[in-house]
Amino acid sequence: MVKPDELVVFLAQVPLFHTLNNRQLKQLANRFVCRDYPPQASIVTQGKGGEGMFTIVSGGAEAILEMADGTTTVVNEFGPTDFFGEVAMLDDGPRTASVVTTEQTECLVLSRADFITLMENDAEMATKIAVELAHRLRRAVGAM
Repeated sequence: MVKPDELVVFLAQVPLFHTLNNRQLKQLANRFVCRDYPPQASIVTQGKGGEGMFTIVSGGAEAILEMADGTTTVVNEFGPTDFFGEVAMLDDGPRTASVVTTEQTECLVLSRADFITLMENDAEMATKIAVELAHRLRRAVGAM
């Protein structure tokens, strides 16, 4: 489990949050909940509703996409400081892929409600996070 004083330092290393200042990181840190998952645990399921965004503290996971014909493909691997679930957190839509742990994994979870509250109360933070999400989208589209 990440200690509260270490959480701000950790969040500053997460690509989505690296442009936030110390005050913003502290506000964000107060909203995260820590969860532990055993190996081969399903964190999120493709097509299901989502509770928020996940950031891996330790361990690892894979994003698995189920195709229309029922076959599955690993489309991404996650390790410490990687995050996922941001799309469902933003639009409250279904998960675009399933994520399953590959080993004992500790995650920080930010609920959609907490994320929205933070963004409504700090326009600068919202803008910084939106810019980072846009960069991530451009990289993903460029990789296609």
